[in-house]
Amino acid sequence: MLMVSADFGGLTMTETIRMTREGAVAAITIDRAAEGNVLTTEMLRALTATIRGAAATDAKVITLRTTGADFCRGRDPKGGPTNPTALVMRDQVLQPILDVYAALNEAPLPVVCAVQGAALGFGCAMATACDVTIAADNATFKLPEMTHNLPPTLAISALMPKVPRKAIAYMVYAMPQIDAATALQIGIVSAVVPLARLDAAVAETLATMTSRSTAALVAVKDYLRSAPAMESRGAAAYGAALLSGVLTSAGH
Repeated sequence: MLMVSADFGGLTMTETIRMTREGAVAAITIDRAAEGNVLTTEMLRALTATIRGAAATDAKVITLRTTGADFCRGRDPKGGPTNPTALVMRDQVLQPILDVYAALNEAPLPVVCAVQGAALGFGCAMATACDVTIAADNATFKLPEMTHNLPPTLAISALMPKVPRKAIAYMVYAMPQIDAATALQIGIVSAVVPLARLDAAVAETLATMTSRSTAALVAVKDYLRSAPAMESRGAAAYGAALLSGVLTSAGH
């Protein structure tokens, strides 16, 4: 499909990647249902730009959803370079994947993701990288890259802050398709709801989150992202600094 880009308030959007404002929510939608929402490199770049653009707005929360039966069945290799060198492979094929994970992590606003159906490879990693992930009870997750002797180190980098190493190793080496309940147990998702209640569960979560101040929402994400890499005293001090900032912020 030919991608048609347009600029809406500084956000780069395409036929496949859309961003709309729904009150205090910047809602990003991936719409490639007929292809299982697999994303080409060009689409990955568009998604990164859209996430970064949404993070720069005055929204309180970003949502990430897809259309169709499956959340995302991975990446679409079409359009990649022919016989690339290692440097070209790194910069033109792999870096756009890492940029999506970085955009989700570095956005100051929390990102809420809804998952239905299959989340494979990149799709599994993208769902895990979001701050809050609500899965339908029909959601499944898998890292199938080793089928082709490809170590999924990029996906692992997105899972490691959220998922225990033993669970990651099992997903990579044994390549099981895990259900939503198992994904909840190991930290890939935050909650599991019946498929028929997925929209309602997301709406309820957003209503609660958007009723809080932006300063508080941003501080929680900042702390969850930064504190695990700190030693205990530094983490406590940083927590006190963030809380002090929120308590003395305008409107508190």
